[in-house]
Amino acid sequence: MKKTANMIWNNIDDLVNGKDDVFSDVTFSCTQYSKNELVFRQNDICDSLYLLSKGSVKTEMITENGNLLGIEIIHAPRPLAPAFLFSEDNRFPVDVTSITDIEIIKIPKKEVVRLMSLQPDFMHQFISHNSNRTQFLTHRLQLLTIKTIKGKIAYFLLEQMQEYGNPFMLERNQTELADFFNIPRPSLARSLSELVQENAIRIERKKITILDENKLKELLV
Repeated sequence: MKKTANMIWNNIDDLVNGKDDVFSDVTFSCTQYSKNELVFRQNDICDSLYLLSKGSVKTEMITENGNLLGIEIIHAPRPLAPAFLFSEDNRFPVDVTSITDIEIIKIPKKEVVRLMSLQPDFMHQFISHNSNRTQFLTHRLQLLTIKTIKGKIAYFLLEQMQEYGNPFMLERNQTELADFFNIPRPSLARSLSELVQENAIRIERKKITILDENKLKELLV
């Protein structure tokens, strides 16, 4: 059975090693970065499709008042800011920093256009992925509109439970979570402690167990 172009994300090693006939003539380059290295700055030009093929990165945004706002943690294999490749203002909206040793594959824009014309499955995956990212950003905006710190935490924990089950492991430490919520770290620690005291959640290092889902939902105002 012939492989289709939607394998480019999931079987990225086949692209790198030339094992996939569909992509045997694709022009690309690979770059490795060390842990804690700034890979892209906010407002850098996005003129190619960048695929995170190995490792994990975090994305952060500098707000207008100069605060650092954590956006998300991305694990390979995933494209980085693909929607901005075809934007009139094609710049990275966030800083991208490696949290492990990583590898990024760069496919020039003209190659992406050619792949889309030759491989409808690739074009479909590209569009589908960008649509899903729009949903993610909608959820992120909903979180930012919640007024209380405990409400923000409750929204985040309920989302994590829906995606990973109950209990689940946090990917971020408290400093990274504070950046994600754009709040002081002591305020985050105090709010988490209160949720534990109220028997809404249980915390065992990075393991979170939701004990009272309804109590968390009551905080979403």
